[in-house]
Amino acid sequence: MRSLYFFIIKPVQDRYENKKKINDTELILNTEMQNHEYVSRRGIVLESPINEKTGIKKGDEVILHHNVFRRYYDVRGKEKDSRNYFDDETFFVEPELIFMYKRNGTWKPVDGYCFVQPLVNKDDFSIDKEEPLTGRMVYADNNLIKNGIKPGSIVGFTPGSEYQFIIDGQRLYRVPTNSICIKYEYQGTEKEYNPSWLQSG
Repeated sequence: MRSLYFFIIKPVQDRYENKKKINDTELILNTEMQNHEYVSRRGIVLESPINEKTGIKKGDEVILHHNVFRRYYDVRGKEKDSRNYFDDETFFVEPELIFMYKRNGTWKPVDGYCFVQPLVNKDDFSIDKEEPLTGRMVYADNNLIKNGIKPGSIVGFTPGSEYQFIIDGQRLYRVPTNSICIKYEYQGTEKEYNPSWLQSG
C-alpha cells in the first residue's frame, strides 16, 4: 500500500515517551494524554509517497511533528486520535510534518530545517542558563551548507523560531532555515548546554 502524497509511518516504540527506567524501577513521568512534551516524535517509514521526491525512503527513521501520534479530547470531551491516524501501527503523514531522517546511522534534516544546540550563558548576571537566541549548528540542511553554515558553526536565530527536541540524548532546537540570521566567529570558549536531567536513566 502506497499513498500518492503521504508517508506511511509507524512509531519507533510507543506513541508516548512518558516512562523512564532508573536502575530496576520504571517511572511514569506523565499521565496526561494531551501533554505534547511526552508524545513520541520518532517514527519508521513504512512507505514513501509516489508523487513526492524528498529523499526519505522506506526504512528510514524520522523526526516528526508532535501532533502525529498524539491523542486528545475534543470539545465534547471525547478521546480522539490525530487526523494522521489509520491504526495504532499506521499513520499517514504529510511531508511537511517531517523534519529530519536517519539513514545508515546518520541524521539529515529535510530542506527548510536545521537543528541547533543551545550554549551555556556566559553572562554571570543573567538568570538564563542558556545564551539567548544563539547555538551551535548540529544538523544543517543543504541550503545552509551551501552558504557556509556547517555543523559546528555558531549561529543566531530569530525569537520564537526554536522548538525543543531530544535527539540521541541531546537537547536541540529545530529552527527553520530562514530563521538563521547570523553566523558568529567561533571563540573557543562556547560550551554546549545539555541539562543534567538528560543524563539520568
